[in-house]
Amino acid sequence: MLKKCALCGKGELPGKTVARKGQYKAKGGTGSKIARWSMRRFLPNLQKMRILIKGHPKRVYVCAKCIKKGNFQKA
Repeated sequence: MLKKCALCGKGELPGKTVARKGQYKAKGGTGSKIARWSMRRFLPNLQKMRILIKGHPKRVYVCAKCIKKGNFQKA
């Protein structure tokens, strides 16, 4: 089963973690510089639920935004 929302298709997004070096200007330094970065994943807030899909109950992942909207029927 994919880690995607069954209703809207929301999945993971790529991003970066940025490591910074140097003292901040507010603390008397010359400013922070980007030292390196590495790729990371931003994961959606998925919950496993039993909902009706085409009249049959099915256990799928649903994102929190779709749960708040309530555009599905619980099994």
